[in-house]
Amino acid sequence: MLDINLFRQNPDIVRQNLKRRKDEERLKQVDEIIKLDNGWRRKKVEVDNLRSKRNELTKKIQELKKQKKDAQDIINEAREVGEQLKDAEELMLFYKQKLDALLKSMPNIMHESVPYGKDDTENVEVKKWGAPRKFEFELKSHVELGENLGLLEFDKSAKISGSGFYFMKGDLALLNQALIRFAIDHMMRKGYLYVEPPLMIRRKPYEGVTDLNDFENVMYKIENDDLYMIATSEHPLVSQYMDEVLSPDELPIKLCGYSMCFRREVGSHGIDTKGLYRTHQFNKVEQVVICKPEDSWELHKEIVQNTEDFFQALELPYRIVNICTGDLGIVAAKKYDIEVWMPRQGKYAEAGSASNCTDYQARRLNIKYGQEGGEKFLVHTLNNTVVATSRALVAIMENYQNEDGTITVPKVLVPYMNGKTLIK
Repeated sequence: MLDINLFRQNPDIVRQNLKRRKDEERLKQVDEIIKLDNGWRRKKVEVDNLRSKRNELTKKIQELKKQKKDAQDIINEAREVGEQLKDAEELMLFYKQKLDALLKSMPNIMHESVPYGKDDTENVEVKKWGAPRKFEFELKSHVELGENLGLLEFDKSAKISGSGFYFMKGDLALLNQALIRFAIDHMMRKGYLYVEPPLMIRRKPYEGVTDLNDFENVMYKIENDDLYMIATSEHPLVSQYMDEVLSPDELPIKLCGYSMCFRREVGSHGIDTKGLYRTHQFNKVEQVVICKPEDSWELHKEIVQNTEDFFQALELPYRIVNICTGDLGIVAAKKYDIEVWMPRQGKYAEAGSASNCTDYQARRLNIKYGQEGGEKFLVHTLNNTVVATSRALVAIMENYQNEDGTITVPKVLVPYMNGKTLIK
């Protein structure tokens, strides 16, 4: 959420940010936010004055009653002030609720290095690593490979769960676990604390970490409970610090979280009818950093490098793209996507995203740092995927496939596969 003082003192910064995003609808809402804020502040002054007046009248009534004097006129006046106060409080609350709803819908202020573009076709490549393997035989898709080996089952999962789910079996399921364990070890070696978070969180903390539209398009709601299935471990890892003041000595906090993730994926992307790339349920190892504002851009570089090191160890070709204005979303100030080479598609495809959310999530969640008795400041929050295993499996299966339909295990994962070097 943006600071209301930005709208009071420098609304043109917000307007320019929205113009870069080509967000005409929210651009119109800037003036409405300013108008609602002015109305709320006027009503707050009125409410404070009426409360003060009511308190004075209450004291007078008590004094008159002690003196056994007639207090009816003052009682009538206090009753009238009470009615005025009730009306003013209701209007102040109305202004505040509308104001907060609009503020929460406003996107973060983008970093100056975010490139302009209308959609994901205009993201800017900033780095490429590794050369795609040249195959001398006809490539199979990961679905063909998995089904032929008897290690992936989509039809039976569709029968009992619908599209977007799968049964993963045998050595492929072990390879999935190998990716998880290697990712956890990889991040622990870099000094990140391993955490297994809750798989459900309440709406209030969830509103602090994500776009409100995600509640309709992404999250699964638990019926009759104020709980949502998590779409990524980033959400509970960050929101656990809601309404806390952290010691400067604690920062930066570096966390590595593993969880199952659940996404409805309503919208333009949809889900794979048959395949692992975009599903309703998947495994992900995530990195989260909570830090002082002056450290966040260096730490953004660090979390990108952590994921690069991971994919280099797997010897999978990848590229880094700077996400453009039209594809950025509202929470991040800047985001890099890590895209891995998918040989059957003949293109790079997103495997993870590294975001610096600056103080956007922290303001919504009220996460600050400072010395006891001293001034308190908002932290910055960052996140990046280490690995979404289903997407990494697509890349491994297709890049490491052999002509006979077997799949070579990446060398770095062999120890996690009990020494097995070939999936057949």
